[in-house]
Amino acid sequence: MNELFDCARVGRGEENIRRLAALDDVIEVQPENSGEATGDARRLSVRVRDGNADFPFAGLVTLGLLPGEDDELRDQSNHTNHITTIAAQRPTSARLRVMNDQRQYDAIVVGLGAMGSATLCHLALRGWRVLGLEQFSAGHSLGSSHGDSRIIRETYFEHPLYVPLVQRAHKLWRELEERSGTSLMTINGGIMIGPPDGIVVAGSLRSAVQHNLPHELLTPEATRERFPAFHLADELVAVLDPRAGYLDPEACNQAHVSVAREAGAGAEARFDEPALAWMPDGSGVRVKTATRTYLASRLVIAGGAWNLELLHDLRLPLTVERQSVFWLEPEGEMQLYDGARFPIYAYEYKPGSICYGFPRLPRGVKASVMHGGETSQRPDRVRRAIEKGEDDPLRVALRPILPGLVNAPIRESGVCIFTNTPDHDFIVDFHPDHPQVLVSSACSGHGFKFASALGEAQADLLTTGSAKFDLSPFRIDRWSAA
Repeated sequence: MNELFDCARVGRGEENIRRLAALDDVIEVQPENSGEATGDARRLSVRVRDGNADFPFAGLVTLGLLPGEDDELRDQSNHTNHITTIAAQRPTSARLRVMNDQRQYDAIVVGLGAMGSATLCHLALRGWRVLGLEQFSAGHSLGSSHGDSRIIRETYFEHPLYVPLVQRAHKLWRELEERSGTSLMTINGGIMIGPPDGIVVAGSLRSAVQHNLPHELLTPEATRERFPAFHLADELVAVLDPRAGYLDPEACNQAHVSVAREAGAGAEARFDEPALAWMPDGSGVRVKTATRTYLASRLVIAGGAWNLELLHDLRLPLTVERQSVFWLEPEGEMQLYDGARFPIYAYEYKPGSICYGFPRLPRGVKASVMHGGETSQRPDRVRRAIEKGEDDPLRVALRPILPGLVNAPIRESGVCIFTNTPDHDFIVDFHPDHPQVLVSSACSGHGFKFASALGEAQADLLTTGSAKFDLSPFRIDRWSAA
């Protein structure tokens, strides 16, 4: 009987509830909160019979209208719900199962990577009944949210506008740790390395000064004294960001989903159930999967690289980029690469080109070149195997700052994907033709750190119509406007 839909809806009032209780297969109807009278309850617990056994109806019956619907309008149109409509027919449990193809939610989130899982969580914490759909299994390695580490940094060289957002993200990651009882974020500092007039150093100093952030400007000698594994070339400097560090991405996503399931009305997260199509349905939406059609008042499309398919009507100027990553095993003094003595780093090794890395974690010392990978319009066509010699550009880039890693053996390697916008800023905006649909994604390789704050902001947009942050730089129409 797990084929039963989670949530039926019946009209308000004792008469409708009596009709529900009179169904052949319904043996008990009780309000969700014991202190309520049945006729006053908003949600009911229902027990049904299947053959000789009885069990709780899979979920709760919700009383009243769909979110955003008008009582008078619905009464005038005689638009009754499924249960009430067929109550007089005294349906069997088989009839109840037939109704399983449509379910009602306040919101549906498509994609449960970084942004989707965070939005699911923050909507659930507001008491919304929300469904998350993910086409792959939990913790899969085909997108942008897997692996052992993602950088978080405050002196944001890309633009100062990101600083308040990452500061809020810091706070929310700590709150998520408390809610979930899981360690998610390690703050061990970071150094932004490059020529003094390069985008990394100059951009980091710009953000630090504009937002009055703690920081230090280090010479090569001071850098080596503080962090002995780093041997910077004479022409380089480093900006120390004491609030930088790294996140555990898979643990973060899992924590968001777990907290969502336990919060408020209880979110549902369905993995291995891809959204095949979505369509507007009045002021709401329908989302079709291989097994069901779901109804909701709002839709969040957070499919990462798969947003190209989910939003094909918008023809967004997105590019899917292959990113190769390596975990190295340096020889010699391994303690030099421990987190206490080895910060996260980003290094502008030639104008506009950056490599980055982490301290030694169980898989090794992770490092990669940022961007520059093969591009396509189809995530399913990304080459997943690492070929011999792919690490050569990384080793050349690391030579002027980390000579101990230049010849280090590869312990592991892997591939993830970036979904890039032309300006490498994000997209967080409502669909231009369907205001009940929020588009979230295209993080251009630097979005994970913001997921906790963007999840909150997106929940704010859906529940109140506004966010605490100015999200206008992430408008969906900014290229057409230009």
